[in-house]
Amino acid sequence: ARVRSRPLTPKYCRGFGWFPISMPGGSKVDLRGIDENLEPREFVGQTLSQIYFSKVLALEKAYQYDKFYTPSWTRADFCCKPIVLVLGQYSVGKTSFIHHLLGRPYPGAHVSPEPTTDKFVAIMEGTLEKTIPGNAAVMQEDKPFETLKTYGSQLLNRFECVEVPEAPLLENLIIIDSPGVLSGEKQRVERGYDFSGLVSHWAERSERILLLFDAHKLDISDELKEAIQALNGNEDKIRCILNKADRVGSQELMRVYGALLWSLGKVVKTPEVMRIFVGSFWEQPYVKEDNKSLFDAERQSLLKDIESLPANSTIRKINEFAKRLRHVKVHSIICSALKKKFTMLSLKSKQAQQDEILRPSNLDKVFRTLAKQHAMHMGDFPDADNFSETVDALDIKIWEFDRLAGSYVETMDQLLSDEMPLLFSKLGEKREKSALAAETVAVTAAKGATATQQQQPDRTKHDETKHDDTKNS
Repeated sequence: ARVRSRPLTPKYCRGFGWFPISMPGGSKVDLRGIDENLEPREFVGQTLSQIYFSKVLALEKAYQYDKFYTPSWTRADFCCKPIVLVLGQYSVGKTSFIHHLLGRPYPGAHVSPEPTTDKFVAIMEGTLEKTIPGNAAVMQEDKPFETLKTYGSQLLNRFECVEVPEAPLLENLIIIDSPGVLSGEKQRVERGYDFSGLVSHWAERSERILLLFDAHKLDISDELKEAIQALNGNEDKIRCILNKADRVGSQELMRVYGALLWSLGKVVKTPEVMRIFVGSFWEQPYVKEDNKSLFDAERQSLLKDIESLPANSTIRKINEFAKRLRHVKVHSIICSALKKKFTMLSLKSKQAQQDEILRPSNLDKVFRTLAKQHAMHMGDFPDADNFSETVDALDIKIWEFDRLAGSYVETMDQLLSDEMPLLFSKLGEKREKSALAAETVAVTAAKGATATQQQQPDRTKHDETKHDDTKNS
């Protein structure tokens, strides 16, 4: 009995609200400090932020979620504008495409056949045209870049934030221009930072991921394949763009389109066919106008898709938050179950026990057992090999983790089943109020215009009478 470990709440979570044994209230969240009169986007952002920092963040720290997956969120992540990530190999037209969207070039941009964009560039709205270096941008709390500090100074030296005035699209969006995917060892060695990890970081925080391909360079290299696989779990956000399609004829374009679909099918493991926009997205006229009507229609469809992002950003934020919540839940259950595998009665050291537990074959058995025990799908669990490699690479000591209280999973499910639907209902009420207010303003304006039109004939008639009296006099 003395050596048997007791179920404990994580040491970072003493008095944590999810554990009713130590603190009554369970999944209830105190939202009294949030102004009910806020706009829907701000209201959802503040509500999710309150839930995250009061309920989720401590649990992520307890089980080092940020080391296994992506960094913890900040308050700016909840209230920022929708983010659009532009990704692709070098010289496929990413920077020219962004110039086309903005209607103007952004500061520091250079377009050339060779690889030119060697850094991540965040393009935002600003009153003045200026460039903010990466080390300064991550220090500003009003910008959603603070978590980039975890990727080291090599990344911050290759990241900058650009503010562009008089760009209507940036009033509701943030665009991330990425460096082109390189080939060979350059991708892994010369970057100086984890490129695939950073792509995964941006993918989680983005509303839309635009994956550009050149109609003359359809080969998906191993490095591009690795970058696309880093988008795993965000396939619904991806839109593919077959750029420079005006340089091939109709028959060749049909073959190129089919070849791209075939190549993507081998990389993206989804049964659905990905949406591909075909055209030439820059300011120059088409080289071949055989498919001009098709290119114009595709351009309008793409612009409509991008411009619709702000209207759906609040729902997507709730969706991303619920997705992360479930991921944290699975990760915590795994870590707690692995912690129980350690025993003080064994003659092996803690590290030797961990090496035995983390064998992929043993991990796979643990995952399957937990899936049956908690009625979860195996697709919610991480890859056993990747999980084991992460623990070894980061020197994580699982035996130092605490075990969760037995009521944790039930309380987590209550949070997902009660708080999230309640937030959706409140969002619906706020949208109805906003629509009603807009309709009232429109009706009032229409009545004012009608009254003005009615007064205009009377004033004209009065002026005519006055003119006749003057003439008779």
